Amino acid sequence: MELYYEYIRNCVGNSTDVEMPCSCEECYRNSRNICSCMDCLTKSRKNLCRQSPCENHDFIGNIEYFPPHEDYYNRADAEILYQLKPGGNPNDQKAGAETWCAAFAPDNSYFAWSCGHRLVRLVPWKHKINNNEIEDEEGRQGEPMLPTPKEKVIDCGEYVWAVAFGSSVSSKCHRTVNISFHRFNFGKDLILATGLQSGRIKTWDVSSGGILLYLIDHKEVIRDLQFAPDGSMFLASASRDKTLKVWDLNDDGNMKKTLKGHNGWVYSCSWSPDAKILASVGQNKTVILWDMSDYSMMRKLTGHQNDVVACDFSPDGALLATGSYDTRVILWDPYTGQKIRTFGHMYPPPSFLMMGGANDYWLRALSFSHDGCHVGTLCDDKYVRFWSIYNEEVPVKKAQLVNALCCNYSPDGCCLATGTRDGNVVFYMAPMRVQKLQHLCRLSVRRVLPSTRVDALPIPQKLMGYLKYEN
Repeated sequence: MELYYEYIRNCVGNSTDVEMPCSCEECYRNSRNICSCMDCLTKSRKNLCRQSPCENHDFIGNIEYFPPHEDYYNRADAEILYQLKPGGNPNDQKAGAETWCAAFAPDNSYFAWSCGHRLVRLVPWKHKINNNEIEDEEGRQGEPMLPTPKEKVIDCGEYVWAVAFGSSVSSKCHRTVNISFHRFNFGKDLILATGLQSGRIKTWDVSSGGILLYLIDHKEVIRDLQFAPDGSMFLASASRDKTLKVWDLNDDGNMKKTLKGHNGWVYSCSWSPDAKILASVGQNKTVILWDMSDYSMMRKLTGHQNDVVACDFSPDGALLATGSYDTRVILWDPYTGQKIRTFGHMYPPPSFLMMGGANDYWLRALSFSHDGCHVGTLCDDKYVRFWSIYNEEVPVKKAQLVNALCCNYSPDGCCLATGTRDGNVVFYMAPMRVQKLQHLCRLSVRRVLPSTRVDALPIPQKLMGYLKYEN
């Protein structure tokens, strides 16, 4: 709002022929007094524009306005850490070559990605980044300290749209559950789930590469898979058949519940860190939060103007990030439905009508960093961006990437893996910093207290706003 008022003052404040628009929020959101042409927006920052509105120009209207910044495209580029390329026969036409999904194991031991042609590759990621080259104090290269694990290739038999790692060891590492199964030890071994074109889900033993279970009930493409982060071995699947399903892999893969509420394709889902909430997004601007204690719908979040294709919780569960084809990422408070931040990927931002139609700036994927301070996004404008949750105007870093489809932060937060249409995976060095003590305290508090309980704390309003990410 303040930036909007500053823009109006700079643009028309010195003009005697144009009245200042009303400063109330309703008029702000429905304003027709801002010209969206690049020339006028540039002039307005130099106090040269005297027309509002300009003749024969389009107008923004009805959406949030993201102010121009001279240094937007002069930000430092993110460095490429590593790149993986698919092998095999490039002329194999049984399936496409797109990398629609990629995932890191919770312990960072393996990285899996669907490189096309029915194949999923498992790369020993921890070894690759730690033990490829070791030098002693005199600069001489030594031998790897650990035996070299081998890369594995799994042929799923059909096109792969989703992959996810799971283990009964909680991602919080606060407890270990050892459950013996007559075909698989879930307490010891790592499992890989793959979502396929036919709607089937296959689960695999990562150590041996053998198949474990078939999960059959979806009628259309499996678009996303997510294991519950509490080590319960519950698997959530999102499908184009307009449903989500929850599977219990400790109970021979039996289906626990079918979640119905979407009226179109379901693109993505995400568990909260305590596994009490499941978020799902899909067609027709839909964002739904589910209470996993009784599998009921908590609320729907409204604010996007096109299909919502990606979602992810912050590591403390206090924020939910959703990305849409309307070129925006919105940070929500999942407990109240309040909008906290909005990140825009077009300058000038699209008109209300263009948000609902095809454009070259569709947002494809997003991922929340494990420090809770950054969000990585992929957009069809050939850029990967790293946003700070404290600054919704300019990304911290960016880099050019053509035909990007998916992204995922590594468990240690050092890099962002991005998959492309040619089957490649590019790893970018993620922005990292030593976090302030107050932010670490906030993470600890918000892991156990939802925003509804924060309101009841006997603390100053300013501190309460900080705990709720409002300032």
